Amino acid sequence: MNWTWVNKPGLFLLSFCTFATSAAAEAPLSAIDWLSQSVATPTSLPRAPQQFGPLSTEPPVTGGVKSGTITVAPIGSTNLDSLGLVPASRAGLPRTLWGKTPSADLARLLRAERPDTLPAVQSLLHMILIAELDPPADSDPQGVLFLARVDKLLDLGALDPALSLLELLSAPQAEAFRRWFDISLLIGQEDRACEVMRKSPQIAPTFPARIFCLARGGDWEAAALSLRTGQTLGTIDPQTAALLGRFLDPDLFEGQPALPMPERPSPLVLRMMEAVGEPIPTGTLPVAFAQADLRSNTGWKARIEAGERLARTGAIPPNRLLGLYTEQKAAASGGVWERVKGVQAIESALAAGDKEKASAGLLALWPQIEENELEVPFANLFGARLAALGLKGDAGALAFRVGLLSDAYEKVAVAHKPQDSTEAFLIGVARGESGVGTPPDQMGVAIADAFQPDARPGEAFSQLLADDQLGAAVLKAIEKVTLGASGDLRDVTDGLVLLRTTGMEATARRASLELLLLERRG
Repeated sequence: MNWTWVNKPGLFLLSFCTFATSAAAEAPLSAIDWLSQSVATPTSLPRAPQQFGPLSTEPPVTGGVKSGTITVAPIGSTNLDSLGLVPASRAGLPRTLWGKTPSADLARLLRAERPDTLPAVQSLLHMILIAELDPPADSDPQGVLFLARVDKLLDLGALDPALSLLELLSAPQAEAFRRWFDISLLIGQEDRACEVMRKSPQIAPTFPARIFCLARGGDWEAAALSLRTGQTLGTIDPQTAALLGRFLDPDLFEGQPALPMPERPSPLVLRMMEAVGEPIPTGTLPVAFAQADLRSNTGWKARIEAGERLARTGAIPPNRLLGLYTEQKAAASGGVWERVKGVQAIESALAAGDKEKASAGLLALWPQIEENELEVPFANLFGARLAALGLKGDAGALAFRVGLLSDAYEKVAVAHKPQDSTEAFLIGVARGESGVGTPPDQMGVAIADAFQPDARPGEAFSQLLADDQLGAAVLKAIEKVTLGASGDLRDVTDGLVLLRTTGMEATARRASLELLLLERRG
């Protein structure tokens, strides 16, 4: 039986790039911490009545997610860890990237990668996560690396590619289904998720998921019976039971105080809170939850703010963010509305070729773009056109730097006549040349060292490469560039050298430009 799915881019400060969270800061919640405990895989389960498969007696959704052995069945002769969306050649990666590194080590390295890193590094990480690569030497049917890749996409808020990866499975097994179920809830496809659950006897729904799906299917009596059964068995905690009660019969609780806001809501809790008229704001939740605010039934302002969050991690393309900004005319002032007005003004000026309005608009809007860390999405929308417009003075210098943050960075660099040694240095970095211009600061010195002709990977990296562990080396290089920017600049040099010597030149150049041009206030 096939598993059916739904498918669905003022002056700069040249400074150290400090990230919103340092190595010592608390890491954001990982996907494995907020996934709904919608299904379970106990060794022996009783058959449940009605149309669902085995009924789980595992702890309910608010009890946290237990770590343990991941159970995924093989798909015929296909290895889960070999599944991907983009051929390795098109991704610019060797098929043998993973080499001999143990799957568990690769999974640990992937889960340790921070979502709040340089956009160039995010882009490389995205490509690694979706590429079709040879499985690690010790890969087995459990698909440990496959699930880690899906989880990291969820950490980045990239639900579309995560869903597409899961679509490659021919039958819903528990751990994969748990992720698919939550993605479906976040993008508004909960009815489809419940339908698949009903038609999949091998899936063991927990009481909250079972009750939710029975209610969505209109079987309120069975849902109420399941709720009473779960409470009797002690498998539904009081907070979840209270939410399920209101979800099944909201009129019964009319006039009563609102439910306490859950500290770590899952997508299942998010959906039920919304259904009972007590929606949870997603702004402080993991970025994947922002996808729920992109639905058409959400207000324009909330959709723009969600789009900005997702654009920061590369989870949605810049053009989708542009579509949100230009959907209609701003009806208010301040905050997000100033960005809406500014983006619309720049788009209009560029369409008309009006240099004066483009200059004024860029200088006025850029501080807001910087404050909200949207520099690279903005650059990919307008950078090349602004750089080619021939703006003068401060606006011209800013337009050049914006162009260097875009996909067309090398073309912008080649076309620009440097006005000082800093611009000459930036052009040299964009073209992968050493000894051009003067580094503007210590970060520039660290980058210049990485572009020396005789630069070679350090001892640790060299050993990994010699041991056929290229993928592990690349993931460690990403971490060095990310954390070294706010710590030891020698790590930045080491990470960039590894990327350059292993064929990831474009990522090294773009990351270097971002280290020089982006100011992260945290």
